[in-house]
Amino acid sequence: MRLLVNKYPGIVLLFFFLMSFGVKSQVVSDSNRVLLDTTKVNGAIYIAGNKVIKLNDSLAALQPFKPDPVKVVWMAAILPGAGQIMNHKYWKLPIVYGGFLGCAYAITWNGSKYQDYRTAYRDIIDNDPTTNTFLEIIPKGLTINSPQINGIAGWTKTLKAKQDAFRRYRDLSIIVTIGVYALTIVDAYVDAQLYDFDISPELSFRFQPALLESSRGTGRALGMQCTFNLK
Repeated sequence: MRLLVNKYPGIVLLFFFLMSFGVKSQVVSDSNRVLLDTTKVNGAIYIAGNKVIKLNDSLAALQPFKPDPVKVVWMAAILPGAGQIMNHKYWKLPIVYGGFLGCAYAITWNGSKYQDYRTAYRDIIDNDPTTNTFLEIIPKGLTINSPQINGIAGWTKTLKAKQDAFRRYRDLSIIVTIGVYALTIVDAYVDAQLYDFDISPELSFRFQPALLESSRGTGRALGMQCTFNLK
C-alpha cells in the first residue's frame, strides 16, 4: 500500500475522493428517500413523491362526518330543531316547526275560548246585574229565551260544560307540545347515534310454498315458507 502511494499518489487521491463522494451521495439519497416517504399527519405539509400538498391543521376535513350525540341532545334541548340541523337532517325542520306552530295555535285558541266561557260563567252565577258577558257569548240569532239556550238555568249548565271542555283541550294541547318537544330530542339523538349505521337496500322477502319436514321425521308436508334474504 505504501509502495502504491509513493508510486501513484494521484491515483490514490482520486480513489479516496470518488469513494467519499459516493458515500456522501448515498447518505443524501437515503435522507431524501426518508423525507419523501414521511407523511406528516398533523402538520401543514404532506410530501408524496416529488409533490408538496398543503393540508389543513387537522384531519376533520378528511374524516367522514359523524355528529356527537351528546352535543346534539344538548342543542336540541336548548333550541328545538337545532339537533336536526347538527345531524344535517334539514328536511325534518318543516315537520318540527310545523308541529310546534300547530301546538302553539291549539294552546292559544283553546285558552282563549276557556277564558271567554270562564268569564261568562262567573258573570252568570253572580248577583251583579252589570256583568252580562254571558249574553254576549250567545250564538247569533239566539236569545236567552230560545229553546236551544233553555233560559238562564240551561245556559249556566252550557257555560260550565264549555268552560271545563276548553280547559281540558288547553291542558291537552300543552301536554302534546311537551311530547313534541321530547320527540324532537329523541329523534335528534337516534339520528346522531345511527348516522353511520349501514342499512343495506338489498333486502328481499319471499313468501312461497315449500315441503316442510315433519317434527317426528315421518314424512313431509306441504306448507308456506317466509324467507328474508340480506345480500
